[in-house]
Amino acid sequence: MDPEINGNLKPSFTILVADDDPDDRFLLAKAFGELQGFGEIRFVEDGEQLMNYLDRRGEYADPLFYPQAELIFLDLNMPKKNGRQALVEIKAASHLEKIPVIVWSSSISEEDIAFCQGAGADCYRTKPERYGEMVEVVRDLVVKYSFQEGSRIRKTPESALSDATHQKAPPGPLGIKNT
Repeated sequence: MDPEINGNLKPSFTILVADDDPDDRFLLAKAFGELQGFGEIRFVEDGEQLMNYLDRRGEYADPLFYPQAELIFLDLNMPKKNGRQALVEIKAASHLEKIPVIVWSSSISEEDIAFCQGAGADCYRTKPERYGEMVEVVRDLVVKYSFQEGSRIRKTPESALSDATHQKAPPGPLGIKNT
């Protein structure tokens, strides 16, 4: 059995965040930093970098430096290739389709939500306005997707029970929560 950090999450779990906004990346990095032992977080700034990372192209070719993502936080409005295009590509690729994709957007547009649901997003969350809420949402999402079949991340039975008692049920389809 692999060792676990703080009796919780193994460090082999890699979360990839695709977001062009440096302030959003900073806040997410800080929020993930408060979740000790969750694994690694990696950042890309647009949809082209995201797909290059996932397909191990160019600067992202070395899996030692760029491990396979097991969870993706995807902003919709990015340059070069937007999040909608990237989501469609991810869910169409047999080697990527099972990676959970959380659309992490400031958009509350019903059209965006419907598109993402139709394209196969696992969850749609609007970016919280308050930092404390962001930490809570990120924690809940990481815990939720750490239990998915095929995930390399595991929890001890004791910590899983503890976490389950603190989770909120996700509202609506895709766990959509507008804040």
